Amino acid sequence: MIVVATDDFELYHGVVTELRDRGVDFTTIEPAEEWPDDTDVAVVAAGERVEIPDGVELVSADPERPRRAVEAAIDALRGESGRTVVGIDPGERPGIAVLHGETVVAAFQVPAAEAAEVVRREVEDAADPVVRIGDGARLVGSRVIDDIEDVPVELVDETGTTPYLGSGARGMGDVLAAANIARREGEAIASRDIEPTAGELTRIKDRSREASDTNRAIDAELARRVAAGELTIEEALAEHGEESVQEDSGPDPTDR
Repeated sequence: MIVVATDDFELYHGVVTELRDRGVDFTTIEPAEEWPDDTDVAVVAAGERVEIPDGVELVSADPERPRRAVEAAIDALRGESGRTVVGIDPGERPGIAVLHGETVVAAFQVPAAEAAEVVRREVEDAADPVVRIGDGARLVGSRVIDDIEDVPVELVDETGTTPYLGSGARGMGDVLAAANIARREGEAIASRDIEPTAGELTRIKDRSREASDTNRAIDAELARRVAAGELTIEEALAEHGEESVQEDSGPDPTDR
């Protein structure tokens, strides 16, 4: 049983909310009250002086990080002390799964530009984290790898990681694939230089045409910069528009 014993209201509210959201059995007491006989894990505020029974696992929690405290309490309850592994299924909206040992403790699906920030936040307090990213969606994956700093990254063969999705599971595939990727060891990698293929550049130009108000595609050089992560489609369209204006406003060669 997890027991929350704290006078810190912020911590109490945050931890209790997290525990309820996860459907974990727990109870709360005042720090001076008698402890339940079946107490296995005690959650108290960091720096708070609370006497706990012998044999009870103590989790000292930061009020600003209640989810971390709950993850630590659940790990202690299960007897787990596994490594923090972040799996990423790359794409325009990568699936991200965070595992502690064999347990998935968090999942996300965010725009590719936000993936590295999610990773940094999730491994901030981890002792020995690793990021495992699938080898598909090469251009997006290479940008995410380059944006991740100070965390070991492994490139994983993602073949067969996307599960069959039955009725009602639509939209979950990328996150489930990320969890499967996290469970596969890969090749350590610091960066991934990718030269976009002609087909990839064509797809970027097609996307720019769809996003353009004037149905105009960006040129190959701008498409290459989008592929490298230097520009978004919107920024490339803006530059393309400025170039077009400059060309249109240039000197008329017939006025000579």
